[in-house]
Amino acid sequence: MRNFSLIAMATAAATFNVAAAQPIQQTTNNWRDAFRQLEDEDWPSPNRERRATGAPGPDYWQQDVDYDIDIRLDEEEKHLYGSETVTYTNNAPDPLDFLWFQLDQNRFRPDSIAVMTETVGDGGRSSGRVGGSNPEGISASAVRRRQQIADDGYGHNITAVTDADGNPVDFTIVDTLMRIDLDDTLETGESVVLNIEWDYRLIETGVIGGRAGWECFEETEDTGGDCIYQIAQWFPRAAAFSDYEGWHNKAFLGRGEFTLEFGDYDVSITVPQDFIVSATGVLQNPEDVLNQAQRDRLEEARTSEEPVFIVTPSEARANERRGTRSEATWEFRAENVRDFAWAGSRKFIWDAVGVEQDGEGAAPELVMAMSFYPNESEPLWSAFSTRAVEHTLDVYSSFSFPYPYPVAQSIAGPQGGMEYPMITFNGGTYGRPVVDDDGNLTYSRSAKRGLIGVIIHEIGHIYFPMTVNSDERQWTWMDEGINTFLQFQAERQWEEDFPSRRGDPDLIADYMVSTNQMPIMTQSDSVLQFGSNAYGKPATALVVLRETILGRELFDEAFRTYANRWRFRRPTPYDFFRTMEEVSGVDLDWFWRGWFYSTDHVDISLDRVIEGTFNTENPEIENARERAEDDADPESLTQAGNREAGIAYYEERNPEVVDFYSRNDEHTVTNREREAYDSFREELEDWEAAIVDSDERIYYLDFTNQGGVVMPIILEFTFADGGSEIVRIPAEVWRYNPDNVTWTYMTDREVVSVELDPLHETADADRSDNFFPPRIEPTRLEVYRSSSDNDTMMDDMDQRVTRDSIRTRPQ
Repeated sequence: MRNFSLIAMATAAATFNVAAAQPIQQTTNNWRDAFRQLEDEDWPSPNRERRATGAPGPDYWQQDVDYDIDIRLDEEEKHLYGSETVTYTNNAPDPLDFLWFQLDQNRFRPDSIAVMTETVGDGGRSSGRVGGSNPEGISASAVRRRQQIADDGYGHNITAVTDADGNPVDFTIVDTLMRIDLDDTLETGESVVLNIEWDYRLIETGVIGGRAGWECFEETEDTGGDCIYQIAQWFPRAAAFSDYEGWHNKAFLGRGEFTLEFGDYDVSITVPQDFIVSATGVLQNPEDVLNQAQRDRLEEARTSEEPVFIVTPSEARANERRGTRSEATWEFRAENVRDFAWAGSRKFIWDAVGVEQDGEGAAPELVMAMSFYPNESEPLWSAFSTRAVEHTLDVYSSFSFPYPYPVAQSIAGPQGGMEYPMITFNGGTYGRPVVDDDGNLTYSRSAKRGLIGVIIHEIGHIYFPMTVNSDERQWTWMDEGINTFLQFQAERQWEEDFPSRRGDPDLIADYMVSTNQMPIMTQSDSVLQFGSNAYGKPATALVVLRETILGRELFDEAFRTYANRWRFRRPTPYDFFRTMEEVSGVDLDWFWRGWFYSTDHVDISLDRVIEGTFNTENPEIENARERAEDDADPESLTQAGNREAGIAYYEERNPEVVDFYSRNDEHTVTNREREAYDSFREELEDWEAAIVDSDERIYYLDFTNQGGVVMPIILEFTFADGGSEIVRIPAEVWRYNPDNVTWTYMTDREVVSVELDPLHETADADRSDNFFPPRIEPTRLEVYRSSSDNDTMMDDMDQRVTRDSIRTRPQ
């Protein structure tokens, strides 16, 4: 085959090699295989419980645990007293001689692992501050927190553990866990019944932190200064026992949340008679705790187009002022849930609306979306809370499966954001009103969007991980990252340009180049920069995977398959990875490795663009082109100087030395060149002649992978005629060399500029090298009157940093 020469015009920029970690050295040089299959050594082998396709296998199993619980709130003492009957069914192929239970309230004991391992800067929540301490001071709130933990006797007090016949059963408490030793081995398929009695002192959330507790309000002319109680992680819960880990008995340190067993719950909650209670499950005795008007409104809400007040704001105010010493018991039943939480207060306003959905399988056709909140949260909550619940169900169901439970609830209170089956805590500062210039209560734009965002996120958790039961304590990203990805979708469907905190690729770039990041696959309690690592980066990775790598159609089908395969089951990351690959038909090992297993980042530079056109070999054309190029070259400094000095050339002064070559430049076409061209054309086949005669241009583009993560290369070409074209090059372009590649682009139009990642869709950390020709980077500069003003400002900033650095906040 004939090789055609190209006439090239080049402009070069410096290129750099990326030194990358090499898990397997496969050759004698520094080449690395960015597309090596993860199944080779990183993923567990498929088995009969978990298949290579990412689906549950024919022998998949999980335990069943049912609870019958009675709980009483002592409002004056802020204390809970409870008893439970637990029916534990062993579906595992292993016989069990003991059972492990979680006692999460023991996290607040002064001798707990969580408290004893707090470090300076943690504020009780392992904030991720790296190194160093500040001996100049400590915040009063941090001191108060430590004093309450030391003095107030927090933690579970287990008063009895007995068998079905009332006989004592031996148990051992290990930090936040309790091992119950069985008298008889629990064989496969057998069940055991245990009775547990306990009590514990409720924490004040604003002081201690945590994921539940109480908040009391100041007494005003309209209200009685009552409290809101959000109760979670409150009863001894069976720890998970799985095929991939056995007993999940890692202590609860506050960050890594839970993985639990599904079961049915019957819960009786005894509280002051004037309390309104919200809980996981469906209220079983409304006739005992609601008046006729409230029951009628609840029925009306089922078919209403707008949220209906079950308890009105005026009724809530009256309820606060009244007060009572009587008690009432609210009874709830929840089926096939992995946990149970509740909230109660005489301050609660309650509104609800029925949300219709396609009742696929066991999913209900009508879901009651409900909100509970005090007058202090008005007017924002009544306008948006239940509506945000409704919207979340619509979007999340479209990405996964119909909402599986009969109720979905949003509760205002001390906890800023936490999820449990059918109920979420979305309180804290979200939705607290402000007073405008006219003295009216109102809310800010940020408060509105903050409330909508947190409700979407927490209600979304009822899908992931409350239904798709991932292991939060080990792989936080499987619930927080996946859920944040879906939250991003729901926020962008709430209103145009909703300012999502996480999900947009540009928002994660700074984190991905930070020095104290770690792989997404890091265990939860060890993660620094928790929000970025467990929420932001995995959410962004899924946005990139959907919009850039797979496309929406392939991604959505694969993701929906994963969600349906693993709802009411316990997936691992490998089940997710394999499902996404199997269903989409795209090998993604390179993507998981770069985004989930490394601390590399995305940074591809466009180093050089060379434009080439075909050499026609026609001297009439090519010589003229060469002459034009020479004419375009700048005059040398010597030539310009001689011309300006008026120096005459020797030939001009002595015409007798002028010959053919003096009268004609080297680009003048000769007969020999014409003969050579005629001979060249005679030898060409028709298709070869067509190539030579075409106006096609070939562009060579040089790229360097500066960040280490291989990614598709997305380019926007802008042409001299004013048009443009976006070209998407798959990530496999890096398979032979993950550090440097050269790629060719053919077009019949003249390219005037090229932009890499024009839609900002890959989280490229340095966009300054994404343009050819390079661009001048704009910035905004502050103007200082003098250097002394600048120095004073910097001194003030240093003082602010010093003061802020000694303040810590409880979780």
